Amino acid sequence: MTILLLFLLYALALTAALGWAGHRSPAPPPREGPRSRPSRILVIGATGGTGRQLVAQALARGYSVTAFVRDPARLGVDHPALTVVEGDVLDYRSVESAVRGHDAVLSALGHKRFFGPTRILSDGTRNILRAVQAHGVRRLVCETSLGIGDSTGRMGLYYTLFTIPVVLPFYFWDKARQERLIAASPADWVIVRPGLLSNAAARGRCRHGRGIGGFFWTARISRADVAAFMLDQLESDRYARSAPGVCW
Repeated sequence: MTILLLFLLYALALTAALGWAGHRSPAPPPREGPRSRPSRILVIGATGGTGRQLVAQALARGYSVTAFVRDPARLGVDHPALTVVEGDVLDYRSVESAVRGHDAVLSALGHKRFFGPTRILSDGTRNILRAVQAHGVRRLVCETSLGIGDSTGRMGLYYTLFTIPVVLPFYFWDKARQERLIAASPADWVIVRPGLLSNAAARGRCRHGRGIGGFFWTARISRADVAAFMLDQLESDRYARSAPGVCW
């Protein structure tokens, strides 16, 4: 019983810490309305689940797309409007070279090093922000997760009391650092916080904004719908410099 109580206190303390460490959006969002459509976009993390959807959907929408990947062979996409650039997000020079000449950057950066301290997300995002500012990129859209900042606890009880504190504490803490870096930058950004990601087919609709997700049941959404929402942010200022949640 004592061990269970100590674990519960740890889980709640971690939840509170993630709420403090992540970004807290203003209310209401600062701007509304459309913005001019970019032409050239860069997708970072293009071989991940959301990244692949971003590449495919961006090409379908008529964008000129550059995919920034560590291993080009893993992308498996061939299209006349697609350029594949090999690089490492932890190497500023390769990031800076990839960002140059693009109007917008979409980051679906992730990894599977869950069981130990990590700064891959935050250090990689620091390089992205530096390059975005150096080249005057008009919009950065970055995927993080519900459960951070003012969305703390909104992944549902199972994630709040088990998955995040047991499996993903280091990963989520780095996501919180990632959010703080973005929020502190002068870049024109949108942080997108999805619920539990799946490979289900797109529904073409989702709930988004503040207060999204739930404290009891696990919030869910497909990577396809997240990618569509992220791409929508390239042509809208509704969520400029804020962090909307998104789930079904």
